[in-house]
Amino acid sequence: METLSPATSVWTRDSAKAEKRDVWTAMKRGFRSRCPRCGEGKLFRAFLKVDDHCSVCGLDYTPHRADDLPAYLVIVIVGHIVVPVVLWVETNYSPAIWLQLSIYLPLTFVASLVLLQPVKGAVVGFQRALRMHGFVEYAPPFRSPL
Repeated sequence: METLSPATSVWTRDSAKAEKRDVWTAMKRGFRSRCPRCGEGKLFRAFLKVDDHCSVCGLDYTPHRADDLPAYLVIVIVGHIVVPVVLWVETNYSPAIWLQLSIYLPLTFVASLVLLQPVKGAVVGFQRALRMHGFVEYAPPFRSPL
């Protein structure tokens, strides 16, 4: 007697049931402070406070865990912009220290504040696109660690 084994199937991207998520599109939408899924709903309800859900498509934002990554990225970005300018001005013109501090400190502060919200939005979009943390379609139910 011959036994039949079930047909084996090979997993491919096309056979996956999950929706396709483009990383760059989600990050661009997040950078513009819009929903990473639909690109229309607001991502933030305050300066750095992420809303609970999208008002248009209903995407739940509560599982995001941006933590300190946006601040670190802003420090790197602003540092890579300000430090070469400071070095160029210092080597070519050598202005007084008080003048340099009165220009570079406010410039660094304003640039950091301007970039912080868009970078946090891009991080949330990145997390959703890569299905990190709770941005999964079939997330297991939450179990208390106690």
